[in-house]
Amino acid sequence: MTIRKGESWGTVGPPPTTAALAHDNADVRRVVLAARSAATSIPPVRLAGGDLWRAIGGPTVRGRDGATEGASVEVPLLPVDVVRVEANGETSWFVAHLIARRSWWRGEVVAAVNSQYVGDWDVAPRGHPNDGFVDLLRVSPRMPIRDRWRARRRLPQGTHVPHPDIDVRRVAAATIELERPMPIWLDGERWLTAANFTLTVEPDAFIACV
Repeated sequence: MTIRKGESWGTVGPPPTTAALAHDNADVRRVVLAARSAATSIPPVRLAGGDLWRAIGGPTVRGRDGATEGASVEVPLLPVDVVRVEANGETSWFVAHLIARRSWWRGEVVAAVNSQYVGDWDVAPRGHPNDGFVDLLRVSPRMPIRDRWRARRRLPQGTHVPHPDIDVRRVAAATIELERPMPIWLDGERWLTAANFTLTVEPDAFIACV
């Protein structure tokens, strides 16, 4: 069940022995894609880096491989959503974020964020990776370059919104029509170029530990 206001998130226990180790967003996405391709459940994932790891909070005790050290150590075991995306007849998934843009400095920019962070930027300050929603941000193509510069400077602190040229919505599913075809990146990897795409959140898709 997705997290609700005022309720605790997940449980605490030993790291699952079957967990896959993920050092970044792309590693987690590959685990998800492999499971979806095989029509099997997504295994637990031990996060050792990336935007989802940052949103959840990294471990205080780390081994040489970046994972939590010691079989007796108890760690947070947290259910996490994934997001299915469809475009041009293709289907894929992301765990941290989708970015559609040609340039930050001009034209439309669209971000669907499940993890709160995109690199050093706090893009979705109110986002949570297990609330059943993604934060959908759309930068208007009419946003002046001066305002884009100011917003970019504020992104690390998450103070780029509210802004009249940045629309923010929380959605469980959505169809996005772009003004023109744009490259789409999923978890930092370029996927394809499309003029529209659909998003659907899949709640409680796997367990992450840190």
